Amino acid sequence: MGKKLSSFAAWMAQIRANFLVLAVFLVGIGLAITWSFLPDAGSSFSFLHGALIVVGVVLAHISVNLFNEYSDYKSGIDFNTVRSPFSGGSGMMVSGYTNPRAVLIAAIATLAAASAIGVYFALVAHWSILVIAVFGGLTIVLYTPLLAKMMLGELFSGLALGTLVVIGTFIAMTASPGMALSEVINRELVLISIPPGILTSLLLLINEFPDLEADRKGGRNHLVIRFGKKGAAYIYAFGVFLTFGIIIALPLLGMASTWIYLALIPLPLALNASFIAIRYSDDNKRIVTAMGNNVMTVLATDLLLAIAILI
Repeated sequence: MGKKLSSFAAWMAQIRANFLVLAVFLVGIGLAITWSFLPDAGSSFSFLHGALIVVGVVLAHISVNLFNEYSDYKSGIDFNTVRSPFSGGSGMMVSGYTNPRAVLIAAIATLAAASAIGVYFALVAHWSILVIAVFGGLTIVLYTPLLAKMMLGELFSGLALGTLVVIGTFIAMTASPGMALSEVINRELVLISIPPGILTSLLLLINEFPDLEADRKGGRNHLVIRFGKKGAAYIYAFGVFLTFGIIIALPLLGMASTWIYLALIPLPLALNASFIAIRYSDDNKRIVTAMGNNVMTVLATDLLLAIAILI
């Protein structure tokens, strides 16, 4: 591992702190939609509630990272992965910087705290928040033991840490108890929330390429294992096409202003990642480049969606 890490640095690596900005940007999209939706946003927008949602989603993201790291260590996957800046886990437990029991306790604690925030919004805003919170919690806990073995990991992750974060944020900020579900959710909200969900799924999908053999030995059966790297590369490229196709369609359907096209700026990075994944699917060095481009695509697109909606 090189020079010895401090306990703080080890835990920051363990929770994958550098990736938590994804949760912030996803909430940002929901808050941007809220701000544009409220008739008098300046006076009716609750900044305290907005901050609380950010904390809850970040805690949930930390929890899923910790549960995933714990499961990968216990299943032996952690001992076989080839680590990159974007995949293979942190390696903190393998290197002895943290211990499995502490990681499991932290995973449970952060999930409990995130769940408490979800229950709060279910009480003060709308019961549907509880459904979203339960779905997210089950996805976190069942990802490794079940979902990743049934080719459902990518789909459920995209929903739990993508689409439903955007929708849930909007509901928590605008709804009140007793409102009908049809009053809480609209078509524009659902359509705008789909690209962030797909992007989260694609983030997980392409990051699985270098870990194929380790994941297979660990009992997983995700899309890369089922369809091979080449097949998964085409699935990734289709996801890119679908993501940016929906963004292009939104103004044409009258569901967003043309400012939304700011979110097309990262498209060249996504196309480059698609090209590398298809052409060099078995070359891990090139795949790491594609993974980096994909991370920038996901974060930039989510951020630009939030900015465009505010404009």
